[in-house]
Amino acid sequence: MFKANFWKLIQSFLNFLKQLLIAHWRSLLVLLIGVYLPLQVFGLLALEVWENEGGFSWDELILLAIHTTSHSQLDVVAVTLTKLGSVWTVFPIVSGIALVFLIYRRWRSLAYLLTTALGSTIINRTVKIIMHRVRPQIWESPSPEFDYAFPSGHAMTSMTLVAALVILTWGSPWVVPILIFGSVFVVAIAWTRLYLGVHFPSDILAGWMVSVAWAIGVSLLIKPHLTKAIAVNDDDTLDENETSLSPEETHSLNEN
Repeated sequence: MFKANFWKLIQSFLNFLKQLLIAHWRSLLVLLIGVYLPLQVFGLLALEVWENEGGFSWDELILLAIHTTSHSQLDVVAVTLTKLGSVWTVFPIVSGIALVFLIYRRWRSLAYLLTTALGSTIINRTVKIIMHRVRPQIWESPSPEFDYAFPSGHAMTSMTLVAALVILTWGSPWVVPILIFGSVFVVAIAWTRLYLGVHFPSDILAGWMVSVAWAIGVSLLIKPHLTKAIAVNDDDTLDENETSLSPEETHSLNEN
């Protein structure tokens, strides 16, 4: 009798688990590919840098290969272009987008954008202080940097901006051009940091990984993509989803 009831309990649980996985398989897949795997890569990079400040053997090899292309005119291009990936350049862009969200009462999108941008900056500064990896000193850079290197702030800033914009425009016609131009922008900023000799490639890769994980992780909590399921012409429903908490969020707030 006990065995029969116990087996029924197991079957009931397995049936529930199956339904749960079917209902949430997309979120679980995003969590695995978009958060867990990037954090795993970042963790491996951070561990190697922690144990050996010189990092990986391919760090210096890639830098030297890029340095063979150095030219005075390219120096000017790199020094100018790299400024586009700085916080001081991205901040006005984020502020402009945030202002648009504020005017049109897109609270959820605004909360996601600000949380992602501010959190990325805090993560970068914190990890740099913890890891205290010195900058490459292979050649004299035309635009030297003097703070810590790991992870790259420019790589994180550019990737966070593009990743956030992709998530915010997911399901709309804007996502394709943002993916294309955003990818070019991210790679271009990374090239400038390597060309100028102010970052190791592992700094860049680490910055990309933690930025992707952070942007996607925050999106799973704030869910700015809730509005993508709403019809374009259903403005009232769109506003309600942007300006109101979901039932789950309201329930969690009441419990606290």
